[in-house]
Amino acid sequence: MRLSAATLSRLPRDVRTPGYDPADARIGMVHLGVGAFHRAHQAVYADDLLARGHRDWAICGASLRAADTSDALEPQDGLYTLCERAGEGDRLRVVGALRRLLVAPRDPTALLAAMADPAVRIVSLTVTEKGYCHDPASGELDPDHADIRADLATPGRPRSVPGFLVEALRLRRAAGTAPFTVLCCDNLPSNGRTVAKVTHGFAALRDPDLARFIAGEVAFPSTMVDRIAPSTTEADRTSVAIRLGMRDAWPVMAEPFSQWVVEDRFSAGRPPFEEVGVEMVTDVAPFEHMKLRLLNGSHSTLAYLGYLAGHETIADAMADAPFAQLVARLQDAEMTATLDVPPGTDIAAYKAALRARFRNPALQHRTWQIAMDGSQKLPQRLLAPARDRLAAGAPVDCIALGVAGWMRYVTGVDEKAAPIDVRDPLAARLRDLADAAGRDADQLAPALLSVREVFGDDLPRDPRFTGPVRTWLDRLLREGAAATVARIAA
Repeated sequence: MRLSAATLSRLPRDVRTPGYDPADARIGMVHLGVGAFHRAHQAVYADDLLARGHRDWAICGASLRAADTSDALEPQDGLYTLCERAGEGDRLRVVGALRRLLVAPRDPTALLAAMADPAVRIVSLTVTEKGYCHDPASGELDPDHADIRADLATPGRPRSVPGFLVEALRLRRAAGTAPFTVLCCDNLPSNGRTVAKVTHGFAALRDPDLARFIAGEVAFPSTMVDRIAPSTTEADRTSVAIRLGMRDAWPVMAEPFSQWVVEDRFSAGRPPFEEVGVEMVTDVAPFEHMKLRLLNGSHSTLAYLGYLAGHETIADAMADAPFAQLVARLQDAEMTATLDVPPGTDIAAYKAALRARFRNPALQHRTWQIAMDGSQKLPQRLLAPARDRLAAGAPVDCIALGVAGWMRYVTGVDEKAAPIDVRDPLAARLRDLADAAGRDADQLAPALLSVREVFGDDLPRDPRFTGPVRTWLDRLLREGAAATVARIAA
């Protein structure tokens, strides 16, 4: 038996089910990038809205690349299980907010039609940093990106995020339909403004008049999202199936904690997000910086160094005392001073809660998973706070160690001479640079620092940054990650 609308009534009583009939929910949002994080985060808030009687805010989810999510959930009527994992046990909930699933490569016109539907007032996104076809160092659209070139040639059948947004907005404008709000939920600096810049850049290449319309009429509120949602394993599927008494092809795992902060600026109205725990604010930046630097910066540092030291998960790394001490020093001695802490926030309690979340033994968040796409993540997670520290004349030892950990990781060979499966848009280029430089930090560090898309033009010329990066990289190459982390944590 498989999870579906027909089998909902057969679930055990301790499994929470939608507090409404999903068939009665009407689509008001389209979401691009319907992966695990979206289903563990924004879709859950939408599910809560629907349960409170706001039935116009169901979601049409779209995959921009692979069809696996759609293929898994279509036979289940869009239903799936959210499994919240903590030390005291798992809590299961079936989410019904995904009322339609599309796969863009199969039928881009169907996705455009969904985005152009007058009932849709929000298009949200979780496509990861690399999905925006931009230069992470500058935030500008990359006009030479293969998907951008393709979308300029055939704008009616787009492949890229900017291509879909601009063509859908063009269709709405031509039909006299009010534009939707573009709600980015990815870990990008000033994510609303960044996506606005990319969208405007693409529109200007297509039609300057359309670009002016988008600049004047379309809202791009910034957001901050926070929930740890590791990849689902076959063991997870099995444990969920046992609890449900039936099969769910793709449940999602998550920690109990969830936070969503949204700038309250929308083009065509919004649901009452505040009723379901969303923090509606005028300025997201302080929350964004806290999360990117304290949580994501620590996560990336743990991911690269932890993986090299043989720790499979973040919880494993945090159980290793020197790694936990490194996180505390990174957060307390370097990151906190770069923050404009929101009024009323207990920053010490926030950091303590983060470290407790990292230690959650039930959450198998793999270091390899977090290590993906580092070239896209480093600029905001580690390099932006490094620039703030340098501007203040402050040291960047812990940040530099995190960067050196990334450099050692992208060489593609671990400390036991086994291959590392480096998943990154620049993986081949980074590996070529590493192979040419060899395992000499004096050669390897400047070779990787030359990647302008990651480091820009300033950091490679600043010895206050390059010096500690080279020093830590040399120690990682000679002594290994565990010994190096023990050295800085001492």
